[in-house]
Amino acid sequence: MHLIVGLGNPSAAYAQTRHNVGMWVIERAAARWSTRLAKRGMAHRGSGRLGSELFELAGTLDWMNITGPPLKGLLREFSLTADDLILVHDDLDLDLGRLRIKQAGGHGGHNGVQSVIDAIGTAQFVRVKIGIGRPAPRQDSADYVLQAFTREELEVLNPCLDRAVDALECLIHRGTAVAMNQFNVRERENGNDEQ
Repeated sequence: MHLIVGLGNPSAAYAQTRHNVGMWVIERAAARWSTRLAKRGMAHRGSGRLGSELFELAGTLDWMNITGPPLKGLLREFSLTADDLILVHDDLDLDLGRLRIKQAGGHGGHNGVQSVIDAIGTAQFVRVKIGIGRPAPRQDSADYVLQAFTREELEVLNPCLDRAVDALECLIHRGTAVAMNQFNVRERENGNDEQ
């Protein structure tokens, strides 16, 4: 079984912010996989099956900075380990609309990821990172991630969100190494590789 968790903040005030793109991917996966998400505690959760593989989708477990303990509770509820976890979250160090899959590693300054690592006692889990771009010079990162995307930014981001669901399907069916090889590449534009 795979536990797929999208990071975000609860409350409608934060639903459309950059920090909540992990939850957006969970919502798109649920729609594509015909899985109903229902609020249970602080989480929006839904169970299902892709082929022979069982999954549990969960998003907005609690406030970003303290999302680790409820995530640990979900792992315990389903008798899963960090090897069964796929964490989906925003990333300031990736260009807007870029996607990257990573196995293990540090928190990269992301408080939600730090909370998960602290709570479960390991960084050995898969991350699907969604690039949200960098703030403007002198703009505080904390303010930036809590702002909504512009319409132009959403046009760039939307294909990445669909691609993230493709990546989740690949992770579930074919594993991390194959998914990294397939999705950790720059998109081709006009027949040329981006530099």
